[in-house]
Amino acid sequence: MGFNFDQYITEGNTFLNDYAKQLSMENDKDRAGRILTSILHALRDIVSPTESLQLIAQLPMLIKALYVNGWAIGKKRGRVKNLTDFIDLVKKQDGSAAINDFGYNNDVAENYIHTTFSFLKRYVSQGELEDIRDVLPKGLKNIIPSHIMNA
Repeated sequence: MGFNFDQYITEGNTFLNDYAKQLSMENDKDRAGRILTSILHALRDIVSPTESLQLIAQLPMLIKALYVNGWAIGKKRGRVKNLTDFIDLVKKQDGSAAINDFGYNNDVAENYIHTTFSFLKRYVSQGELEDIRDVLPKGLKNIIPSHIMNA
């Protein structure tokens, strides 16, 4: 099996360019990449390693790398019960860039989270999104809006 790193780079750039466009950040792909990474890292901290692996199996190679970078498999970061807890975790994952990336208002972060899961629908099967939604705490299931499940 040969590795086609140029293809991986092309696929990763296409993903990030399309994602940045979805967030209206065409001119700030670095920020879009930080937001994506923060949301994916927060998600991996609350779903099982098995669900994480099933999710990333469907993503482009470089996005898989973003997901697993720094991953301590099985290490949970406390209980996330609702959207506010999830937003706090996303911002924590973003570190010192969080204030610039998400601002002070949780509405911006909530919008980015919903946009991210709507965007992931292009890459991830409906069945996998349903599986992830099913394992989320009741107060957090709305991060994967039901309208994208039937789109």
